[in-house]
Amino acid sequence: MKRKNNSSSILSLLIFGGIIAGVVYLYNSAMFERDVPEIKITQAEYWNLKEPIDISIEDASGIKWYEVKMVSSEGEKVLKQEALLTPKKKLSLKVEYPKMSYGIKDKNIKIIVSTVDASKWNFFAGNTVEVEKSFIIDKKKPLVSLITNSYGIYKGGTALVIFKAKDENLKDLYVEVNNKKRFKVQPFYKEGYYTALVAWPVSEKKFEARIVVSDKAGNSIRMHIPYYHKAKSYRISRIRLSDRFLKGKIAELAYDYPETQGVEDSIEQFKIINEDVRAANEAVIHDITSKTSNKMISNFSIKPFYPLKNAAKVASFGDHRLYYYKNKRVSESYHLGLDLASVKMGKIRTQNYGITVFAEENGIYGNLPIIHHGMGLYTIYGHCSSLNVEVGESVRPNQQVSNTGKSGYAMGDHLHFGVLVQGVEVRPEEWMDSDWIRLNITEVMKNAKKLIGRS
Repeated sequence: MKRKNNSSSILSLLIFGGIIAGVVYLYNSAMFERDVPEIKITQAEYWNLKEPIDISIEDASGIKWYEVKMVSSEGEKVLKQEALLTPKKKLSLKVEYPKMSYGIKDKNIKIIVSTVDASKWNFFAGNTVEVEKSFIIDKKKPLVSLITNSYGIYKGGTALVIFKAKDENLKDLYVEVNNKKRFKVQPFYKEGYYTALVAWPVSEKKFEARIVVSDKAGNSIRMHIPYYHKAKSYRISRIRLSDRFLKGKIAELAYDYPETQGVEDSIEQFKIINEDVRAANEAVIHDITSKTSNKMISNFSIKPFYPLKNAAKVASFGDHRLYYYKNKRVSESYHLGLDLASVKMGKIRTQNYGITVFAEENGIYGNLPIIHHGMGLYTIYGHCSSLNVEVGESVRPNQQVSNTGKSGYAMGDHLHFGVLVQGVEVRPEEWMDSDWIRLNITEVMKNAKKLIGRS
């Protein structure tokens, strides 16, 4: 009898242990996952009712059901709802506002997202979660009006624009050129007015400029700037490479640049220096010169630049250089500055106030000071033998910033003088011409202030 009782006790313990093990197994199995789904509403707190709201839902056991509804003064409106026959672990939803209901008058609404996962937790009911987010309704486009602009622009040149933009939820405003390059604008004269220098890249045949203004709800407007496009031809130079040049200057440069280490072929060395090294050096320049201030300005007083006294021009801006070796074209490049030469180690001076933003060696450009003169206008001075300024240093008119030389990719002592507008190289000749500056910059700003003053 005692032996039978022991057997029953052992059997009971085994059954109980099995039940406990089963419960523990189920408790820890993926089937009984206990984490609630994760809901993300990526849209900002503004909505124009035109663009869909992006919502993502994720859950380890899969989403079984979801609902998106809007709460306004008119009550609740279901925008999207779905019961999934096959649960999904991740959903990306684009929830649109019903087009027939576009006449909503509310300025504030709520979006509520509810979901249930496929877990067997909660007595097979699954995990549920609800996320709520408030939105400000803004269906109005920003107001934009063109005040004035430079009459025309040359290929490779610069122009000015001044405009007014208004929106209670203003977000972005810029000038877009050829649907890709964005020029930042700067507050001008009075609140709500803006200005920018824009540039026509010398390598691009066509030019189209638009003011683009958008608000926080995604409403936007694009306004064409009616510049008169002025024709400008640039020289195409066919340059024949000599073995003396390749074994001399190119071999010397190839010894220093990491990009050409291990490359023995002279033509390949030249291609790397003329294309890859040049591109890397210009990327540095473009990055540094792409910045501009967001402080309000009322004037932009620029005197003509003439950096080298009694200088002769030895190479022009915009030259498209085609390089040949033994009658075979091997490379090409654009010369994006004005080469000037006078005496050996000639004194380089700037005629305008500015801030030094770069002053060190930069590959083929050699020792290179870069000065910002405001409004995204920069001047660069390449191939210098010395650097007389430091980063962060203010420069004043007629101050010597360097001396000419032949550092970098230069065959003789000269200055590579470049002008850039927000990272785009432009014709230095324009900024060396007092009449051009007066007609295209000074007078345009003066007239704009008169028009703004009357409004």
